Amino acid sequence: MRVLVVNAGSSSLKLSCVDGDRRVAGEDLPAVEGRIEAAAVREAVARLGPVDAVGHRIVHGGTEFTSPVIVDPDVRRRLEALADLAPLHQPISLRALDLVTRLLDGVPAVACFDTAFHAHLPDAAATYALPAEWRRRWGLRRFGFHGLSHAYASRRGAELLGRDRSTVRIVTCHLGAGASLAAVDGGVSVDTTMGFTPLEGLVMATRSGSVDPGLVLWLEQHAGLPPSELASALERRSGLAGLAGRADLREVLAAEVRGDAEAARAIAVYLHRLRAGIAAMAAAMDGLDALVFTGGVGEHSPEIRARAATGLGFLGIALDRERNDAGPPDRELSASGARVRSFVVAAREDLEIARGVHEALASR
Repeated sequence: MRVLVVNAGSSSLKLSCVDGDRRVAGEDLPAVEGRIEAAAVREAVARLGPVDAVGHRIVHGGTEFTSPVIVDPDVRRRLEALADLAPLHQPISLRALDLVTRLLDGVPAVACFDTAFHAHLPDAAATYALPAEWRRRWGLRRFGFHGLSHAYASRRGAELLGRDRSTVRIVTCHLGAGASLAAVDGGVSVDTTMGFTPLEGLVMATRSGSVDPGLVLWLEQHAGLPPSELASALERRSGLAGLAGRADLREVLAAEVRGDAEAARAIAVYLHRLRAGIAAMAAAMDGLDALVFTGGVGEHSPEIRARAATGLGFLGIALDRERNDAGPPDRELSASGARVRSFVVAAREDLEIARGVHEALASR
């Protein structure tokens, strides 16, 4: 089956043709501030050729979409209702879904969800300590995100480890403009750093990660900032951008080398949260067998990998400098004798989405 994978992000639209377990063609299109050029998509789809099905990455599936689902008008309406929970991503994903559906009328479309991999988190990991009435009325819980990436990275990490995924405890580090960690125990997500929305957890390019909710309330009550301003600042002007004045981690690292104090502090905060998160994920599994880095930063920044590993020796993590510094993804990074083995894996959400398309179509 030839599957067109549509992966809409906050700044790009990636189209990939997957045949079996191979990416046979692809197109990357800009999506500046969530805007998609219909003509560019139409031309790209035509160049990629005929397909048997389409798989769409949808960030938020809420509590009802916990596995891939064939899109029909009713599903489309229900996905729209979840847009407020992922405002940077859900709207553009739905625009891409609508556009490609019009272009490929009659070709089945399947929605694959970033939240689905975390849908069965244990109650202890999924539950916020909020009033029961709130939790029941509004379905408040920790959802987790980047599930497609974490699912693939944990599966590939187990393959590189040479063990069945059902027998290993893996922390997967999806590090990019958005960033999150997952504790994957026996192939199942048992904890993750993102929560009700993609704002919780690690420091990201423009997103704050976890902050004291009392601080946000103080800004609303005492500084007079309206919710719209708070949301915009937390989503778009925080993270590395807020700490160092620039969102691109490569630029922040370069500024640190030049002696920029704000850049140095931004990297220190970023790494502090990252190390603490890795340790917390290991604790959720009562130990760790493998650490896997993926995503744009995880794959391409040996410095961040090395500095993240520093201070985690008590977990058994140690990287070999030469292994870490050079080579293609899907390789081992571990120092000789390290108790926990470490790997870098290419992000392949496209393969995970294609897998989901096969699953949904086979069960209809």
